[in-house]
Amino acid sequence: MREPTLVILAAGLGSRYGGLKQIDSVSENGESIIDFSIYDAYQVGFRKLVLIIRKEHESLFDEHIANKIRPFMEVNYAYQDINDLPEGFKLTTNRSKPWGTTQAILQAKAVIDGPFMVINADDFYGKQSYQIMYDFLTNEVNDGYYGMVSYQLSKTLTDNGSVTRAICKKDSQGNLSEIVEVPKIIRKNNKPHIVKEDNSTIEVEDSLCSMNFWGFDESVFPLLKDDFAEFLKDNIDSEKNELVIATSIANFVKQKKIKVKVMATDGQWFGVTYPQDKEGVMAKIAQYKEDDIYPFDLWSVD
Repeated sequence: MREPTLVILAAGLGSRYGGLKQIDSVSENGESIIDFSIYDAYQVGFRKLVLIIRKEHESLFDEHIANKIRPFMEVNYAYQDINDLPEGFKLTTNRSKPWGTTQAILQAKAVIDGPFMVINADDFYGKQSYQIMYDFLTNEVNDGYYGMVSYQLSKTLTDNGSVTRAICKKDSQGNLSEIVEVPKIIRKNNKPHIVKEDNSTIEVEDSLCSMNFWGFDESVFPLLKDDFAEFLKDNIDSEKNELVIATSIANFVKQKKIKVKVMATDGQWFGVTYPQDKEGVMAKIAQYKEDDIYPFDLWSVD
């Protein structure tokens, strides 16, 4: 069995949050959400970590994350660069926005040598999800058979604005049959609603959604490379359009190139999409520590 790797998407700009939220502290002891994600993964067996970042942020990630993790796990960086494009493509605009999570995952290819999972840096997923994915990566994943941990849509919304969510459906075998990125979903009357172009809202089913909790092996990289190249044919001149991993997975499922096992969790997701979310996140983290779910110092070395 090859040891699975935890890959964290941490190259985003945090435009709605207003800063580098990936390393922003959410606890009295100075830990960020990414610390809790790595800690949960470590507790269930992960010993390899890849952080996908922007090269100019490496010293910050060293200081706030990597240096304290290295006594416990192997840590590698991969760098998302808007100029790192497939052969035949060249940046033609003053674009500064990253190309999206499909390209980001491609950047990690050189430092991955086995099954791996992918998560967002600023999402708190809960320990159960890591155990589910670790078991999948060590027992089931193979060429063209991947996995995802899904969440109930109503448990992934914020009271502080709209979010984009990848709504999922599964077939009778429990595999992903459809995944669609839906923008501007809000919580209204404690239920999910889509905000339409005229700002009116319509209630939608409390379905499963993806929060970017994926399990792959190396066979996914050629697929991602081809999908990114196909995307660039129509978008190389765009300053804003991006290709996200949920869209790529939707393309592969539709083309019947892969199967994706949908695994559910009862866990409560939370994150910091907006600055106003931080207070609630800090309160939950504090309660977890008070309840001894987490130690006060996650990375103390005895």
